[in-house]
Amino acid sequence: MVGKVSERVLLREGLERTDNGMKQTNWPDVTPINQKNYYTDYMKRDDQVLALRLQAEAARDRLVQSAKDRDRALARNGHAEVPLPVADIQPEDAVASSNDGADPSKVIVIHPGSQNLRIGFASDALPKTIPTTVATRFPQTESEMYDSLPRRQWAAKTTDQPHGEEWFKKYLKMSNDLKVDMRANKRKVLPNSKELVGNFNRRTEPEMIPKHNDPQEIDWTDVNSLEDPESVASCFIGNAAQRVPDDSDPKFKLWWPIQHGVFNEDDYATAEHLYDDFETLLDKAIRQELGLTSTSTWKNYSCVFVIPDLYDKKYVEQVLKSCMTWFEFSRICFIQESMAATFGAGYTQACVVDVGAQKTSIACVEDGLCIEDSRINLKYGGYDVTDTFIKMMIYDNFPYPKINLRRRYDFLLAEELKIKHCTMSQADISVQLYQFHLRAPNQPTYKYQFKTYDEVILAPMGFYEPAIFDNSTKLRGRRKLIDRSYNAYDADVPDDPTSAAQTAILALIKPSVVSNANGFQPNASDPNLATPVKEKSQPFNFLSRGDLSATPAGSNAPSPTPEGTSTPVPPAFHFGANGTTGSPAPNGPGQPSQRSLARATRGYVRGFCGS
Repeated sequence: MVGKVSERVLLREGLERTDNGMKQTNWPDVTPINQKNYYTDYMKRDDQVLALRLQAEAARDRLVQSAKDRDRALARNGHAEVPLPVADIQPEDAVASSNDGADPSKVIVIHPGSQNLRIGFASDALPKTIPTTVATRFPQTESEMYDSLPRRQWAAKTTDQPHGEEWFKKYLKMSNDLKVDMRANKRKVLPNSKELVGNFNRRTEPEMIPKHNDPQEIDWTDVNSLEDPESVASCFIGNAAQRVPDDSDPKFKLWWPIQHGVFNEDDYATAEHLYDDFETLLDKAIRQELGLTSTSTWKNYSCVFVIPDLYDKKYVEQVLKSCMTWFEFSRICFIQESMAATFGAGYTQACVVDVGAQKTSIACVEDGLCIEDSRINLKYGGYDVTDTFIKMMIYDNFPYPKINLRRRYDFLLAEELKIKHCTMSQADISVQLYQFHLRAPNQPTYKYQFKTYDEVILAPMGFYEPAIFDNSTKLRGRRKLIDRSYNAYDADVPDDPTSAAQTAILALIKPSVVSNANGFQPNASDPNLATPVKEKSQPFNFLSRGDLSATPAGSNAPSPTPEGTSTPVPPAFHFGANGTTGSPAPNGPGQPSQRSLARATRGYVRGFCGS
C-alpha cells in the first residue's frame, strides 16, 4: 500500500495539483431550488390563459379606439360633443363584460329528455324542468287507445301470475338472491315476510275521504282555459298537460315527442306531426318558462342544445333546422350530454353515468373531449323501475290492482310511490306499512294502506338485471318515419356515430346481432322489424356472397339498436378501433347456417335484450 506522498515529491515529479480556472463544461450551471420553500405561478394568472388573454386584449383595443375617437373629435372642433371615456377595464372584469357578446343571460340552454325537458338561461343556477309532453284534442285518450300498463296476462293459468310464468321465475330468483345476500351481511330475514305482506294487502279496504277533508286536493287543468279554444292547434304542455282530466270534454291525448332518447316514431303517423309537436313544445316552454313572449326578441338570443353522446344525425339536423327557421336564434351550439355534465361540474376527466327516465348513457370524458369508443346507450331507466315496482306490488296483492300507467293520475301516483319508497339500502328492507291517496278527477279521494317488503329494492336492482324489465316494445316503430342518415360522398356508409363499447355489449348478448349489422339480413319480410338500411358490405363476410343467396346490402334489414350500432363494426372491443372492418363472428366452413343465424337474430329483435 502506497502511503501519502508529500507535496515536495509531487513538485519534483511534475504532478503538483494546480487550478487553472477553467470550467469542466460549457453548459450553464442551474442553481438547485430549495425543496422546502418553492413557488410557481404557472396557470395561476389570467394572462396565462389564451381565452382570457384574448378578451383582455379586446378590451384594451376598445380603450385605445375610444381614446383615438376622442382625440379626433377634439382636433376637429374644440367644443364638439366628445364621447365619454371608457373606464379602465381590468382583465378579470373583462371576462364578465356583456359588451363582448358573451352575456350568459342571452344564451338559452335546452336539454330535452324522454320524460322531462330542462330549459333555462346560461346565467340561471338551476334550469326549469317540465314534462316533455303535449296535450291536444283527440277523439280518444291514451288509456282508451292502448293496452294497460303494466301489461297483464288476463288469460293466465293462475291468478298468482298476472304477468306470466317467465317473469314470475325471474322475480322469484331475484328475491331468493336478495335473501342469500342479506343473510351473508348478517341482516335479519323473516321466513314469512312475503306472506305477511300479501295477506295484509289482500284484506285492506280503501277509506273514502270527503272533499273538504282533503288538504292536498289537486287542481286539475280546465280545458276551457286554452288561449284559443276553437283552434285545433291549441294545446297544453308540461304539468298542465298531465293534469288534464281523462274524462274531459272534449277529450285530450298526451303526445310524447321524445321516447327512449330519440324521436317517438311509434305513436305518430307522420314525421311532420312529430316535428310540429316537438317545435310547439319548445316554443311554449320558451314563452311560459323563460318569459320570452315576443317572437321578435328571439333573434337576439343564442342557443346551446344538449344532444346525446350517441346521437342520431337526423335528430341533430332537424333541431338545427327548427332553431334556424322556426325560432330564428342568432347562433346555435350543440354539446354532448357527458361533455355538458363535466363542464358544468368543473371536471376535465370523469366517467359520466346518466340515468334518465327511459335511457341510461355512459361515457368517459378526458381533457374536455368525449372518448368515442367509451359511449354506451342502454334503453332502460327510471320509468322501467316504476313499471317493475308496480308489477311486483300487483303480484303481492296491491290494494289498488286496477292501476294503469296509461291513465294520467295513475302514472303520477306510481311515480310518487317509487320516489317515496324505493331504495338501494338493505338496511331498510323489512315489512313496512305505508299509505297513499288516490286522487282522480271528479271522484272522491280514497286512502289506501299497504305493506311492502323486498319490492322496494328489487325494482331498482333491475338496473343490474335488465331482463326483469319489459323490453318488448322499446324498438317498435324505429325507422318507421325517419330514415337513417348516410354519408354525402359514400351512400353506403351511415353518418350516425359508432362505439366499440356499444358493439361489445351487443356481441356479448347476441353475437348474431353483430353479424346482422355487418350485412346479414335475417328477416327482411317482417315490416314491423325491417328498416330500410343500406349497410356497407364487408370483405370477409362470406354470408354476403352471391353463391349463398344472401340478401343484397341495399335491401331492408332490421335495426336492433337505435343508436350507435351502424356499420362498419370492429371485430372486438378495442379502444380506438373505429376504423377496423370485418365481422367479429368467425367466418369459414365451420360457421352456422344462415337459417340458424336468422332464427337467433329474430328472437333477439323481438325480445330486445336490454341494449
